This record gives sequence, C-alpha cells and structure tokens, in this order.
Amino acid sequence: MKKIWKKIKNSRIVKVLFARKAVVVCLIILALMILSAVFAPLVSPYDPYKQDLKSMLLGISPEHWLGTDPMGRDLLSRIIYGGRVSFIVGLVSVLVAGGIGMILGLIAGMAGGIIDAFIMRVTDAMMSVPMIIMALFLGSILGKGLGNICLAIGISMIPSYARVTRGQVLTVREMDYITAGTLCGASKLKNTLVHILPNCISANIVLMTMNLGNAILNEAALSFLGMGINPPTASWGSMVNDGYKYMSSNPVIAIAPGVFIMIVVLCFNMVGDALRDAMDPKLRGTLGKKKKSRKKETA
Repeated sequence: MKKIWKKIKNSRIVKVLFARKAVVVCLIILALMILSAVFAPLVSPYDPYKQDLKSMLLGISPEHWLGTDPMGRDLLSRIIYGGRVSFIVGLVSVLVAGGIGMILGLIAGMAGGIIDAFIMRVTDAMMSVPMIIMALFLGSILGKGLGNICLAIGISMIPSYARVTRGQVLTVREMDYITAGTLCGASKLKNTLVHILPNCISANIVLMTMNLGNAILNEAALSFLGMGINPPTASWGSMVNDGYKYMSSNPVIAIAPGVFIMIVVLCFNMVGDALRDAMDPKLRGTLGKKKKSRKKETA
C-alpha cells in the first residue's frame, strides 16, 4: 500500500495538478460540492420540496441563508439537491459520449476507406451545428426527464471524441511496436484493443474532464428553456428560470444558482486544462526545468 501511495505521490500528474494553487482550490471546491450533493439529506437544512406559502420570497436570514423561492422552499436546500442532478447529467452524458465516440473513432481509424469517410462526414455535419442547438433538437425529440437529457447531451458531444480518437489511432497504428505485433501474429482486433486503445484513453480522459463543465452548462440551459428536468425536481437551470422573474424584488433566487453553475464550470475547465498539461507527452520534464530556471533567475 505504501509503495502504491508513493508512486501516486511522485507521479507527474499529481505533481502538475498540485503545483498550481488555483487548481488545488478548484479541486477542493469540486470535492466539497460533490460531497454535499451525495450527502444532501444530511447537509441540507430543509426539505427542498416542501412548500410553505407563508414563507414565500423571504430574503437572506439566519433561518434561510439564501432566502426562499416563490413556493416558500428553502433556496440553499434546493441548490444542494440541484447539484445532484447537475453532476449526474455531467458524468452520465460524458460517459455516453466518450464510449460511443471512442468506438466510432477506433472503427474509422482502423478501417479507413469508405467507412472512415462516412463516419467523419457524419461527425463533421454534427460538429457544424452548435452543441446546445443539437441538444435542444434531440431533447425535443426524446422529451423531458433525467435519462433523456443525459442521452441528448451525450449524443451532441460524440463528434469531438470520435475525431480525437481517430487522430490518436492514425498516429499510434504507424508505431514500430504495432508493426512488431502484427509480424508476431497478432490480429488486427488484438492490436486495436491491447495496444492502440490504451494509448487513446489519456487524451479522451482530458476531453471528458473539460466536457463535464460543458455538459452541466448545457443541462442548465435546457432546464432554463423548459426542456430539462421535470418539476418539482431541483435543477440549477430551472431555478434560474423560476427566479429571473423576481430579479427586481429578490435577485438572489436567480443569481445564487447561476453563481454555482459558473463556479462548477470554471473549476472543471481549470482542472481539465491542468490535466491536459500533465498528460501531454510534449510537456514531460518541463515542470522541473521551470522550477530550476526560476531558481537561477532569482540567484
């Protein structure tokens, strides 16, 4: 166990991530938000679905830290429960997009010819449409609901994973060890699954991390437009939609969930950017060189 911990501690990914204070802060914020969403029944001060018409549109107070919504429900409790929906949509949609996209990219890169051209032209057509427009179109066909929203957002993000995976496959399949495996009798399928696929995963992991924020943002946009999660389920986007009508009298109702959306998307983007630098082979060894050069300059 100690050896495993030592390897993790000394790995380049951990060093790069924890060398940046901003990334460490983002990781702490994300960890706190995820834990509060998982343990929402223990953390939230009130039932997020219990209506109290006598406490409608209350302001910030010791009893209600962020006030109440038009139905008298505690806003902080609904934000905590809304985090569950956002993180589930982000994780599931990214896994759906990554899984399907990697399969299509592998098929296109290894098959070549007409199959490659057909898959890439379809992905080009999908990428020509903005992601939110594609998600709106798919959401209107599939309908509301958590599962349908995850599927709609996941399908809209497939082209990026397909293109990234295809690019990796075209590079890796020309390597000497792939040729050596073929000469030793390895089939095309074995080379693809054992040697090529593992080399495509790191780039897709980085893309998944960065797309988590985009998926959460798209879910919020769909919920804001009334095509997201069915009420009364708490969702950050639907909370902004319900609260913007009261911007003049009680702006916290719309601003508070919007701030949470902004923080989560920003944190995921910063962590994804740092993870990309850590897993990029071209940047290996630059972390220590930068520190040494700074020491020489100061000396």
